Amino acid sequence: MKHPHEVQDELFQYFLEEAGSTRFGVDHDFQKIRTLEDFRKAVPVRNYEQFKKYIDLLKDGEQQVTWPTKVKWFAKSSGTTDDKSKYIPVTSEALEDCHYKGGKDMLALYYHQIPNASLFSGKSLVVGGSSAISTFNQSSLTGDLSAIIIHNLPAWVELKRTPSKEIALMNNWEEKLEAMALATMNEDVTNIAGVPSWTLILLQRICEIKGVRNIKEIWPNLELYMHGGISFLPYQKGFREICSDEMNFMETYNASEGFFGIQDNLERDDLLLMLDYGIYYEFIPMEEWGNDQPQTISLQEVELNQLYSIVITTNGGLWRYQIGDTIRFTSLHPYRIKITGRTKQFINIAGEELMVENAENALAKTCHAFQVSIQDFTVCPMPFASGGFYHHWIIEFQHEPGNIDAFSALLDEEIRKINSDYDAKRAGDINLHPLQVQKLTTGSFSRWMKKRGKMGGQNKVPRLHPDDRYFQQINDFLNEN
Repeated sequence: MKHPHEVQDELFQYFLEEAGSTRFGVDHDFQKIRTLEDFRKAVPVRNYEQFKKYIDLLKDGEQQVTWPTKVKWFAKSSGTTDDKSKYIPVTSEALEDCHYKGGKDMLALYYHQIPNASLFSGKSLVVGGSSAISTFNQSSLTGDLSAIIIHNLPAWVELKRTPSKEIALMNNWEEKLEAMALATMNEDVTNIAGVPSWTLILLQRICEIKGVRNIKEIWPNLELYMHGGISFLPYQKGFREICSDEMNFMETYNASEGFFGIQDNLERDDLLLMLDYGIYYEFIPMEEWGNDQPQTISLQEVELNQLYSIVITTNGGLWRYQIGDTIRFTSLHPYRIKITGRTKQFINIAGEELMVENAENALAKTCHAFQVSIQDFTVCPMPFASGGFYHHWIIEFQHEPGNIDAFSALLDEEIRKINSDYDAKRAGDINLHPLQVQKLTTGSFSRWMKKRGKMGGQNKVPRLHPDDRYFQQINDFLNEN
């Protein structure tokens, strides 16, 4: 926080020195790189497909490819917009100095704000992914990130965690959900970590088994929920209904590629960008998105409230890697951010430039006005019968609004308040017509995700999509069932 630029500069020099003799370092003449400008000229910005040839070598067991130490683990990730699995290398440095360090800092930051906290008096419930460990060959193993983290946790952590490792690493999510409910409901759980959508389903199931409405009736010492992966806004009301008002919520920004941010102040809704976790940051301004070789800027060049796509170089052996997430800075002293979405998750069919952050904020305000809560949602553009387009919202409610037309009208109005481009394109109902909401019955998204092979704590329903692919998939699925 005190010396952000110096910390990043030191990491940059360290990476060049450490990886100079690797295959990647030789391919890109690291020995000749002296400045950041040299680095940018020598190493192009790459996405997963463009970086994949180096990862394939690592998966085959070759070492010294992109990082000097041994690479044994690969975090399996499919994101939300691509059905193809990605395999992100996870080095021992990435585990210890990034992912585990993030967990320790998160707890330290919480205790700094809540000195009388009692997290360690009971158990920590971790709602992880659903991918068990598997192998590529004798020297390479893979699983989703949470499975890798759980598999490598030190013994002292196991004493404070629930459920057992056997249940936590179960592959069948439906069986795992029931097993987790039965294994944890009689424990003294003081804190929970997991993706909001799946965690809420688990808490609802435990309350159902116990015949209560509030999870604090089962776990009276529960005080903290640590969440990440997707925005908490659409689920906030659901959690408030099932938890007490004394519950604390703390957001993290942790992905297969690295641990990026922590909510260091419970009174704020942004995240402290963690700069000493073995991750060197660059940022792509919005006007460069979509270019084959986008121009990047450094941390000291970013501006408040501008949209950026993140590019990272890491101690996991990723070099100028574009992860696809988008952020904006809310503070420059220290550097704090808010996650706004993904470069592939926005709708711009009529120049409205609707981002995930806009959609989630508007939905949260509308749900609050109607005193309803949701389980999940997705949005896509659709052609309007008489010409032009509209945004089609598919929402699975926990508690439905009494008047869906009034709900749709207010949601449309809230988006117009938040997004001036959307408001301008909606004027006169000429090219962009009022949005429409399609309600789904309870459990529809879970059943659809299961059909896609995407059940589990680290799989997410795509929020916004630039075409109607998911609308067609969901409706085909509903018609079949």
